Amino acid sequence: MVHANAQMERRFIIALGISLLVFLAELFGGWWTGSLALLSDSAHVFLDVFALAISYVALRAAALPADDRHTYGWHRLEVFAALANGITLLAITVAIFFEAWRRLQNPAPIHSAEMLVIATIGLVASLATARVLREHHADDLNAHSAFLHVIGDALASLGVIVGGVVMLLTDWYALDPIISAFIGAIIVVSSWRVLRGSLHILFEGTPEGIAIGDVAQAMGNVKGVQDVHDLHLWSICSGYPALSAHVLVTNAASDTTTAQMAVLKQTLAERFNIRHTTIQFETTNCGQGTVVCQNDS
Repeated sequence: MVHANAQMERRFIIALGISLLVFLAELFGGWWTGSLALLSDSAHVFLDVFALAISYVALRAAALPADDRHTYGWHRLEVFAALANGITLLAITVAIFFEAWRRLQNPAPIHSAEMLVIATIGLVASLATARVLREHHADDLNAHSAFLHVIGDALASLGVIVGGVVMLLTDWYALDPIISAFIGAIIVVSSWRVLRGSLHILFEGTPEGIAIGDVAQAMGNVKGVQDVHDLHLWSICSGYPALSAHVLVTNAASDTTTAQMAVLKQTLAERFNIRHTTIQFETTNCGQGTVVCQNDS
């Protein structure tokens, strides 16, 4: 686990370095060529730099041990970092759409050839960054949000390249603000995905890919379990599901419940990857919570 975290940290640092260089190149290139699309892309890349920096800080903080005041440790920092990324992404689109509309009314000449070269460099760099982050993006919300940022950059750079070619051949400069609006749309989509995932965790929603009915049924199938009630499923952070439940059993003998607890924990870990559990055994239903699984036999 420590080795995996160290490897992820190195990948974030590499991705951060590449993104910072691309941001500076596109910022200067957008100013030099007069391209709003290139400036919009540089804004998107700047948010990648911001996202990766926050992600790296959150990753380091999440590795800190739990203490008396923070019994789950600092895992939630990852979720708040992803939430901040999503909000900043949405905020920047307002400025992009406004400037795109203004320029669409009065298109300005663009240095299309120079714009094309810089956008191509940005595309290659974004693909390289995506490759660096690819290994961990499916397992971690923060890495996933950073990966989405970078993929959005690659698509935006591709749009700028296509636009550069068209403007180079036709002098249709109105295409530049149109492309910037397209980049803004990409930002909106990627930010919504990040916001939805982070808010779902903060509101303690059921972990993605886990159906609470399936979990209850699997627990109810354990020998000696009569019903499962007051069942709760949530996530501490992405990839870290937690469960609490009351389990009504027919036999309260310590050796029996010890064996049942072992089977329940094994079932939850193997079938649903739920390893953080709080299970309370009862011989009579306490009346708390809703019964989600009941065996009549």
